[in-house]
Amino acid sequence: MLLWWLIACTSRPACGDDEVFDHDAGACQPYQAGEPVQAEVWSPAPGTTWQWQLTGSIDTSPEVAMYDVDLFEAPDDVLDELQAAGRVRICYFSAGSVEAFRDDVGFVSDEAIGRTLDGWPDERWLDVTHPDALELARRRLDRAADRGCDGVEPDNVDGYDNGTGFPISAAEQLQFNRFLADEAHARGLSVGLKNDVEQLGELGDWFDWALNEECVAYDECDAYQAWLGAGKAVFHTEYADNRGELGALADAVCPARPPELSTLLKTWDLGSEFIVCP
Repeated sequence: MLLWWLIACTSRPACGDDEVFDHDAGACQPYQAGEPVQAEVWSPAPGTTWQWQLTGSIDTSPEVAMYDVDLFEAPDDVLDELQAAGRVRICYFSAGSVEAFRDDVGFVSDEAIGRTLDGWPDERWLDVTHPDALELARRRLDRAADRGCDGVEPDNVDGYDNGTGFPISAAEQLQFNRFLADEAHARGLSVGLKNDVEQLGELGDWFDWALNEECVAYDECDAYQAWLGAGKAVFHTEYADNRGELGALADAVCPARPPELSTLLKTWDLGSEFIVCP
């Protein structure tokens, strides 16, 4: 049983910004990126339409190019229905954290598990340098491939910029994110970069598209211009606290965001509700 509810932070040393911790050697090492794994995968252009639904009974009626659904929760018949309708099926999973309610985390050691995510009391950060974190990601990518997903949306890939309980360096985050992209491509899966705005310039060659949350609220949308200019879709969401606020949110967000973004207005529950910015 994982002792998540006790303090679970590592005593491993902090590495420099250009170093990564090698658990086998027990020391920091210089990071060398190598070349990205190339694959023939879905690579959407700016303006691609989409729907993102992680909770509730999935509404398959919107006529959009891509559906982003939960890797664990989306029923097989829904995935089959989306495929028959010609939709691209992207499967969401958390790569940089463990959730207490998932059925595949029992092997993850306590030393790999850190602090609770702000606002998510049953979810804790992972040390993305730890072998268990890499193995969990591999297993989830295998699951996505086995389920017939066309691609994946790995979440929580910016732990180095959050209070994880681990001294994750910028290089360690880059190493992990590139690992995710390479492993996805090795399985024939398209892969999107979720947030991690500060490292967009260093990850553009690895990822096929991006997904951003609230770049209007944080004044970060212009950071995606290089990706858009390279012909890569940027899927974008701003959140309202409830459905009744979506219209007012659209009035504020849609004129403010770059028109090339594929923007949805959603609630934090990520249910079937949405408004599309024209």
